[in-house]
Amino acid sequence: MNILFYQYGSICEPDIIEGFEELGFHVDSISDEITDKTLTGKEQIQLIHQALSQKDYQFVFTVNFYPAISECCNIYHLPYLCLIVDSPVLELYSDAIKNPCNRIFLFDRALYEEFAPSNPDCIFHMPLATNIRRWDAVLSNASASQKSAFASDISFIGSLYSEKCPYYELNFSSDYSRGYIEGLLQAQKKVYGYFFVEEALDDALVNDIVSHTPTFYQFPERSRKNYRAALAQFYLGARITEMERTEMLLALGSRFSVDLYSGSKASHLPVHCRGRVKTHTEMPLVFHESRINLNMTAKSIRSGVPLRVWDVLGCEGFLISNYQAEIPEYFVPGEDLVLYSSKEELLDLTDYYLSHSAERKEIAHNAYEKIKMHHTYPVRLTEMLETAFRL
Repeated sequence: MNILFYQYGSICEPDIIEGFEELGFHVDSISDEITDKTLTGKEQIQLIHQALSQKDYQFVFTVNFYPAISECCNIYHLPYLCLIVDSPVLELYSDAIKNPCNRIFLFDRALYEEFAPSNPDCIFHMPLATNIRRWDAVLSNASASQKSAFASDISFIGSLYSEKCPYYELNFSSDYSRGYIEGLLQAQKKVYGYFFVEEALDDALVNDIVSHTPTFYQFPERSRKNYRAALAQFYLGARITEMERTEMLLALGSRFSVDLYSGSKASHLPVHCRGRVKTHTEMPLVFHESRINLNMTAKSIRSGVPLRVWDVLGCEGFLISNYQAEIPEYFVPGEDLVLYSSKEELLDLTDYYLSHSAERKEIAHNAYEKIKMHHTYPVRLTEMLETAFRL
């Protein structure tokens, strides 16, 4: 059975391809967009059309949603499967989401509840997964010196969002508007498990900000133009994430030894800046060799479990994460991972687990065994296929 996989360079694409191959599929890839980010929808359609004209495929697959690819598959009457791994994905507001060829899987239940009514028979909730086989191979083949090079008391891998925060593009017509938004950001930063920013924005304020910001995101013509959602999730969510990560790393770094693996500038923080790590060869060593791995979920991920959680636990790493509403659906807090809901709680938990090695190792092993049994890509892709094709 043949699958056509359109790639753009997501870190999980190689693992998904490997998962399909483990299930017995032959995967052909279109990888032009990995090196050319300027491809238009018309050019995407041409690439898909060319491939479909030369070979028969059971379906087309992408990570995240491509309206142009959906439209092309709709013409061919060919199923289009996609797994949403990011949030926000503003392409979901496209009218193409209603196409009957779609089988759209959303990792965040809040996203699912928002978009499922647009095409209830073709949109589903599905958590993410990880590639245990890849991580096991990297860890078993690493030398002692390679492992020790990535040993940490506390580590965090990720952007601080400071270098890519679209919030700074916004223009405000009055001090009141700016003050209201900044107060809203401060309030949301302190709340875990519920994203209330979007409902706290009234239409007049949204329209005012959009009209005064020439570079504000423009929805394509055939789209549901939800500027409130774009403002809340894309602009304000990024700023809250930047604020939270900076505050937490400042607090942790002032008391403990913290290693930050990031391309963001962080010289103003009391942490050890270690630069970027290679996803498939170095990242698993960080996760496995850190006494504590830290996850701070981007605020635009409203309820779902981000990929970072699955990957840390799949490397048998010990994880302290912010509370997300869906985490307890898959893991037992205190047995598989540890959750915090405030800066003070994070500091207390960090202090405790740094000095309780046996508990850390037991918790990390519990999660690893659960991941290995229930949350690998072959398992998840099988669930997706059974759902998509009503098997």
